[in-house]
Amino acid sequence: MTASAPESDSAAYVSAVLMAYVELPETPLSASLQDHRQARRLHDRGIPLRIVESALLLGSLRRLVRQADLPPLPAIRSLAYFQPVIDELLAHPMPDDYLDYLRLKLNRFAARSSSPVQKNTFSDDR
Repeated sequence: MTASAPESDSAAYVSAVLMAYVELPETPLSASLQDHRQARRLHDRGIPLRIVESALLLGSLRRLVRQADLPPLPAIRSLAYFQPVIDELLAHPMPDDYLDYLRLKLNRFAARSSSPVQKNTFSDDR
């Protein structure tokens, strides 16, 4: 497979999106049937993987860096949680190196986090 194959191969695209999703802090340990459907819809709409991954990282970072004195947010239970961030990035294109910046920020946050972020087992297909 070439580097661009996930964009044109539906199964590879869905797999890449779901892998990026479940690797995030505060997301389920595995993707639900609804998450698979959502990833397929993203592919069918022609949303570039770079946009999807950026939205996943940005949405996750926004949750992780919010003020500690605010009430806790509920667990992320669906890939659909990130749809508004995907729409935001589509409406306001990001610089080419933004994805690398987000990866670095999340890695730095995880490295300095005093308590490990727990994954949850919630799934929409229960």
